Amino acid sequence: MRLRVLLTAAAVAAVPAVVAPGPAVAAPLLCLASAKQIYAPASPISAPVGDVLACRTVTLKEVPGNIPMTAYQVRYVSTDLHGKKVPVTGTVAIPRAAWTKGGSRPTVAFHPGTLGSGPQCAFSKQLAGDYQDMYEGDQIASFLKAGYAVAATDGAGYIDGSVHTYMIGANAGNAVLDVVRASRNIPFSPLKADGPVGISGYSEGGAASLWAAQRAATYAPELKIAGAAAGGVPGDLKMTAEQLNGGPFAGFMVDAVLGLTEAYPTLPFKELLNDKGHTAIADAKTLCLFGTLGKFFGARIENYTTAKYTLAQLYTLTDPSGKSWLDALREQELGVDIGGPNSAARWKIGFPTFQYRGVFEEIIPVATQVETRRRYCAAGIPTQFKDNYLGEHLIADGLAKDDVTAWLGDRFAGKPTAGNC
Repeated sequence: MRLRVLLTAAAVAAVPAVVAPGPAVAAPLLCLASAKQIYAPASPISAPVGDVLACRTVTLKEVPGNIPMTAYQVRYVSTDLHGKKVPVTGTVAIPRAAWTKGGSRPTVAFHPGTLGSGPQCAFSKQLAGDYQDMYEGDQIASFLKAGYAVAATDGAGYIDGSVHTYMIGANAGNAVLDVVRASRNIPFSPLKADGPVGISGYSEGGAASLWAAQRAATYAPELKIAGAAAGGVPGDLKMTAEQLNGGPFAGFMVDAVLGLTEAYPTLPFKELLNDKGHTAIADAKTLCLFGTLGKFFGARIENYTTAKYTLAQLYTLTDPSGKSWLDALREQELGVDIGGPNSAARWKIGFPTFQYRGVFEEIIPVATQVETRRRYCAAGIPTQFKDNYLGEHLIADGLAKDDVTAWLGDRFAGKPTAGNC
């Protein structure tokens, strides 16, 4: 009788994905959703943040090592920068081996690096082998081999009918924190509320990691965060855009423009575009990482508007409220008004950070990475900075994975760190 009730409830919970939009119903009692239901278009949500709206068990084909685990694709509740509840997707993976190091099993909250804006690019789809353009399966494996659960968000916007809000700090930080909550709300989840949490990410994920760190005390104060690791961090988007424009990695800039216009729909945008600009936006919405970089190699922002606006000119344009493009960029800047847990700062951080980069960094300006570290140190936040990984931007991510895992392990074990400020 009880099994019949559970199956019936699970089936009812899946209904919002296949009927006309309406208020979300109770969370599923079993993870029986289809892939279509996980990535269904957004509908009004009444459930609390962190609630699981749908889940399904999956095999993570792109996580090497044949690690015994139970893995799920999840659709969960988060909020965007405007305070609106939004559905976000992600992956939760839990090692099957018992946790024997005392206390509750730790969880690593992970945000991937740039994957592109096409719906097929979602990290959760790529980990399961549905499409392959990502490069961080080894990072996930490193955490799982250490015995940690992994709660990896796709980031906002990887659902049908939406666009990923690339590089929007509040959206990314909230999604990272809420996927941890969701990992504990999966039916029969073994993860406990008192389990320590580590945050990790590189490049786009590095910015998301620090945004989650900055927002944690006010947005998710119940989470016991032990530390945040962030590599290749684009802490200042204005500086980063100036380096990308016209260069071999201009595709990242195109994705950032797309993300900003999705997050700030009142800013002037479509009316500025020429035919080439409209085509570029349509293309970017369908491409993943390497397709985007190939398509927009050497692209300059000036060539996509009717008035040939430079970046400096675009920054001055405003919406009806007076918000400018530069204002929107500055809202994503890291290390502004941060401080310790007892400070008067807007963003209070009560745990250490590990920030890192490669020696041959060629995509994210070194100056913004150094400045982000300087701001964290100036705020009194214990910060370890390592800048000697012998690789360029993409390679440095993989080179650092063992150090990231070990550093988070020390934080989970309660070992103190003063950093190297």
